Amino acid sequence: MILTKLRIWNFRKFHNEGDNPGIEVKFHNGINALIGENDSGKTSIIDAIKIVLQTQSNEFIRISEEDFYCDENGNFENEIKIECIFEKFTEDEAKNFIEWLQFQKDENGNTNYILNVQYRAWKEKNRIFNEFRAGMNEDGYRMDGKARDLLKCTYLRPLRDAAKEMHSGRNSRISQILYSHSLFNSGEEHKLVEILKEANKQIEQYFTDQEGKEVLGSLQDNLKEFLDASSSENAKFVTSNLRLKSILESLSLNISEIQPGLGVQNLLFIAAELLLLNHDDNGGLKLALIEELEAHLHPQAQLRLIDYIQKEYDSSGVQFIISTHSTILASKINVKNALLCKNSKVFSLAPDKTKLQKGDYLFLQRFLDSSKANLFFAQGVIMVEGDAENLLLPVLADLIDFPLSKHGVSIVNVGNTAFLRYSNIFKQADNTKMCIPISVITDCDVIPEVDNDEKINVKEDETTEAINKKEKKYSEGDIKAFIAPNWTLEYTLALSVLRRKLYKAVLYAEKIQNSDKYSLTKDKIIEVNEKVKSDFENWKNKGYDKYKIAYEIYNNTLLEKNISKAIAAQCLASLLQYQIIKTDTEDITEETMFDVDLYQKKIDNDKKRELKSELLGSKKLSYLLDAIKYATRCEDDN
Repeated sequence: MILTKLRIWNFRKFHNEGDNPGIEVKFHNGINALIGENDSGKTSIIDAIKIVLQTQSNEFIRISEEDFYCDENGNFENEIKIECIFEKFTEDEAKNFIEWLQFQKDENGNTNYILNVQYRAWKEKNRIFNEFRAGMNEDGYRMDGKARDLLKCTYLRPLRDAAKEMHSGRNSRISQILYSHSLFNSGEEHKLVEILKEANKQIEQYFTDQEGKEVLGSLQDNLKEFLDASSSENAKFVTSNLRLKSILESLSLNISEIQPGLGVQNLLFIAAELLLLNHDDNGGLKLALIEELEAHLHPQAQLRLIDYIQKEYDSSGVQFIISTHSTILASKINVKNALLCKNSKVFSLAPDKTKLQKGDYLFLQRFLDSSKANLFFAQGVIMVEGDAENLLLPVLADLIDFPLSKHGVSIVNVGNTAFLRYSNIFKQADNTKMCIPISVITDCDVIPEVDNDEKINVKEDETTEAINKKEKKYSEGDIKAFIAPNWTLEYTLALSVLRRKLYKAVLYAEKIQNSDKYSLTKDKIIEVNEKVKSDFENWKNKGYDKYKIAYEIYNNTLLEKNISKAIAAQCLASLLQYQIIKTDTEDITEETMFDVDLYQKKIDNDKKRELKSELLGSKKLSYLLDAIKYATRCEDDN
């Protein structure tokens, strides 16, 4: 059996309207990964399941007043309701819940068993009461005893103390795992008991017939002096209590390494929990709830762990519900297993729930790396097709006072134009909006023509048609396309107020990539500055219009000389940052503008306001700035 559905009414942030639940989450067999930013509801979902099912480690879980939904005026609801629905029972599992099960026939005539478990908590004056029921009708019937116990789940808390969990002691977790394992069902007739009995015999023999006799004899003589003459009490040495449970409680699970780190201990703990999930043949629930699976694990260990779980348990009877903040894990988890938590809602990314095609899932499995997986945790996303936009946009956003990091916006560099492969992640099959603004920035890719007189035809009609076509292709719901008004990003920049700076950046990039040390010297900077000045004067004297100048910068320089677009964008970004640095008190020259310490220098607010005004006033740059405003939810200039 597996947990297929969770419904919640008025629990923490999940507030219902009318009879409908505040949230409904659907799960499948294998791994279910709750992914999302902080305070998106991941922990509340796992806690709701824990409250209903309880845990195998018998933690004390109790509803408090803070668990009841509270509105913005501070008014609490009076009742919480949580439902867990289980399906896909085997015959062996179903027999334990027969009086609470519903029976349904599928289209093939097979019987499908359904178990609806309900938990309700309510307040009366200053006290909180609760009840647990299961069954076919709305009220259900009380469930206690064995059936209740078989519904307990395995729970691994965040920042878990694995060493403590695996240490010996009364009711230790390792003893609970072993005692529940089918290998120890024989009870007091278990071989371990026989081993300890034999050990006790040998120990007794050592203290009665061998050199230990002197120690035990002295102890017994002292004891006789303490007791009255009629007492027949005598002392002997034994290893431990010979009950199986006590034997298991004396065991610790260690690793051969001396003082292993937290990560290794955590992996050992997870391995022990999987041991019980794999071999529990009592007909009970095989469900593991793991918060922050990545706790204490370095990236490679995270990858190995999630890869193993997905391969071994994707089609098994064991079910995992995990939460994670790790982009490493988010990139490795198969997208179909992800549950995206956003704004107190959960969006399944299973194949029948999104507009992703079958090939998209295979594509994302290959190419969704940790840097792109940032999109799962973002409040807004900007998708770009290359390194140039990726490097330049954060600087532009800072200059117009819409910093991306402050607004929780991630840039996803898809490295090509396969935007739909990624943007369709955010499109639900039923057209439910996720309310995550997605900006798609791409080129119109209409190449200008140069006639025999060296005049430029920018193909305005063809450009307009291409822009409209791409906007229609990529824009849907919360996803909005922003298309370069001319050819490419670099060509458009060369048509904007950044024309001269871009040309300087392109020439800098040429010097840098042709340098053995990938650096600029003062002489090279002077040489570039003189060339920029002379070339612009020459183009002016020849009567070049802005389209021809842009063509000279982009096509005849950047493309023909095979200059790196990424390095040119990095140089342009540095030039823009250099322009707003205070230079009256700091020894900053253009030669030092690539120094990382430059970013820590003081900003000249007057210079920044002037540059911001130039950027916002440029029509050619508006598509980039509008994309930033949309993703940061700052479309209003005020």
